[in-house]
Amino acid sequence: MGMPIEFNTMIVTKGRETRLVDNIFTLVKEGYRLYPIEIPVEVRKTIESDSSGEALIKKVELENNKTTITYQLIALNSTN
Repeated sequence: MGMPIEFNTMIVTKGRETRLVDNIFTLVKEGYRLYPIEIPVEVRKTIESDSSGEALIKKVELENNKTTITYQLIALNSTN
Protein backbone atom coordinates (compact mmCIF):
# COMPACT_ATOMS: atom_id res chain seq x y z
CA MET A 1 0.00 0.00 0.00
CA GLY A 2 1.30 3.46 -0.91
CA MET A 3 1.60 6.52 1.28
CA PRO A 4 0.61 9.97 -0.07
CA ILE A 5 3.43 12.45 0.37
CA GLU A 6 4.22 15.99 -0.81
CA PHE A 7 7.64 17.41 -1.59
CA ASN A 8 7.76 21.08 -0.54
CA THR A 9 10.42 23.67 -1.37
CA MET A 10 8.91 26.57 0.56
CA ILE A 11 7.27 27.05 3.95
CA VAL A 12 3.69 28.38 3.86
CA THR A 13 2.71 29.28 7.42
CA LYS A 14 -0.87 30.61 7.10
CA GLY A 15 -0.07 32.31 10.44
CA ARG A 16 0.03 28.97 12.30
CA GLU A 17 3.73 28.98 13.22
CA THR A 18 4.78 28.92 16.87
CA ARG A 19 7.93 30.65 18.12
CA LEU A 20 10.04 28.37 20.31
CA VAL A 21 12.94 30.73 21.07
CA ASP A 22 14.40 33.78 19.28
CA ASN A 23 14.28 32.92 15.57
CA ILE A 24 13.36 29.21 15.92
CA PHE A 25 9.80 28.27 14.95
CA THR A 26 7.70 25.14 14.68
CA LEU A 27 4.82 24.50 12.28
CA VAL A 28 2.39 21.57 12.04
CA LYS A 29 0.96 20.76 8.59
CA GLU A 30 -1.71 18.21 7.68
CA GLY A 31 -0.52 15.19 5.69
CA TYR A 32 2.97 13.88 5.08
CA ARG A 33 5.42 16.37 3.59
CA LEU A 34 9.14 16.31 2.90
CA TYR A 35 11.30 19.45 3.02
CA PRO A 36 14.97 20.06 2.23
CA ILE A 37 17.04 20.12 5.43
CA GLU A 38 19.65 22.86 6.06
CA ILE A 39 19.05 24.53 2.67
CA PRO A 40 17.58 28.07 2.59
CA VAL A 41 13.89 28.03 1.61
CA GLU A 42 11.35 30.83 1.22
CA VAL A 43 8.85 31.52 3.98
CA ARG A 44 5.44 32.90 2.99
CA LYS A 45 2.24 33.58 4.88
CA THR A 46 0.15 32.24 1.97
CA ILE A 47 1.22 30.63 -1.28
CA GLU A 48 0.16 33.76 -3.22
CA SER A 49 1.80 36.29 -0.88
CA ASP A 50 5.24 37.84 -1.22
CA SER A 51 8.13 36.16 0.52
CA SER A 52 8.35 36.95 4.26
CA GLY A 53 11.94 35.75 4.49
CA GLU A 54 14.20 32.70 4.34
CA ALA A 55 14.63 29.81 6.74
CA LEU A 56 16.71 26.71 7.33
CA ILE A 57 14.66 23.65 8.21
CA LYS A 58 16.31 21.88 11.12
CA LYS A 59 13.93 18.97 11.77
CA VAL A 60 11.02 17.23 10.03
CA GLU A 61 8.77 14.82 11.96
CA LEU A 62 6.11 12.67 10.25
CA GLU A 63 3.49 11.16 12.56
CA ASN A 64 -0.27 10.47 12.58
CA ASN A 65 -0.83 12.00 9.11
CA LYS A 66 0.82 15.27 10.25
CA THR A 67 4.18 16.84 9.53
CA THR A 68 5.91 18.98 12.13
CA ILE A 69 8.81 21.12 10.96
CA THR A 70 11.23 23.08 13.10
CA TYR A 71 12.96 25.89 11.26
CA GLN A 72 15.31 28.79 11.90
CA LEU A 73 14.47 32.12 10.30
CA ILE A 74 17.70 33.43 8.75
CA ALA A 75 16.40 36.43 6.81
CA LEU A 76 13.32 38.60 7.26
CA ASN A 77 11.92 40.74 4.46
CA SER A 78 10.54 44.00 5.84
CA THR A 79 8.00 46.31 4.21
CA ASN A 80 9.62 49.38 5.80
